[in-house]
Amino acid sequence: MTQHASSSTPIRIGIVGYGNLGRGVEAAIAKNPDMRVAGIYTRRAPASLQPQGQGVAVHAMDDLMAHQGQLDVLILCGGSKDDLPEQSPRLAASFSLVDSFDTHARIPEHFAAVDAAAQCGKTTALISAGWDPGMFSLNRLMGEALLPDGATYTFWGKGLSQGHSDAIRRVAGVAGGVQYTIPVDEAVERVRAGGRPELTTREKHRRECFVVLKEGADAEAVRREIVGMPHYFDQYDTTVHFIGADELARDHAAMPHGGFVIRSGNSSEQAQQVIEYHLKLDSNPEFTASVLVAYARAVHRLQQMGQHGCKTVFDVAPGLLSPRSPAELRADLL
Repeated sequence: MTQHASSSTPIRIGIVGYGNLGRGVEAAIAKNPDMRVAGIYTRRAPASLQPQGQGVAVHAMDDLMAHQGQLDVLILCGGSKDDLPEQSPRLAASFSLVDSFDTHARIPEHFAAVDAAAQCGKTTALISAGWDPGMFSLNRLMGEALLPDGATYTFWGKGLSQGHSDAIRRVAGVAGGVQYTIPVDEAVERVRAGGRPELTTREKHRRECFVVLKEGADAEAVRREIVGMPHYFDQYDTTVHFIGADELARDHAAMPHGGFVIRSGNSSEQAQQVIEYHLKLDSNPEFTASVLVAYARAVHRLQQMGQHGCKTVFDVAPGLLSPRSPAELRADLL
């Protein structure tokens, strides 16, 4: 099997979950002629969804297993807190897939669970794709490899975090809400100046939450549960604002985000080098979806090569992400 096995048949993608990320995946696939949406799978009533594309079939989640031979790759669009830890291992036993699991501290255990299922099912499953983890992960790796004498810093925001917003919406008593990650300006400037400060998690970022309470909910109990949530808020200075539903809809409907990875190091005693990779995103879910779609192409190719098991972005050659041939990439991009 060559690196880029070509086919006139589009890669058949199943979208599992149709919230903001799922809609972003459908939009991204529309810009990739070598792919098509073969089905959307939802826990909601299928008739209640209106896909963007003409003739896109919407199915109940319970129908997914019956469609195994009709789908090349699943793109899982659920949340990292509750959905993906259960869905990814279960579905990897039967389907090649991509997910965006983003709880950094739990990636090793998620990898192990998905790998066991994918090895058993002879599928290819790539986890933790997106921009962080994902694109930022690659840039952290490159920075360390190119400047071994150095330090890496990752800053997120200011922007709305989908995973953290999903986590606060699952707190008892919360009717709706969003969370913004905000870099601490002083820390950013110290790093950009070429220094190597030792910064705690709390010194690098703060978190700001805007929450709509359910009727009768205890605001102080909700606040305590949010600020103490392990892996999400407990290591940060977190502010919780309680607002009305109208304000949430008016002021917090957009989903901007971004951030940067900086590697500051020395190639010799005299020469200091700084590498910075920066993203500025109007739509967090749409960009995340674009990354998932590119990696779905790579997963399909790896599956065709017989490379089974769980993968991460570290395991995928960049050329596998592109619809272009190796010869075109060498001629135009190298």
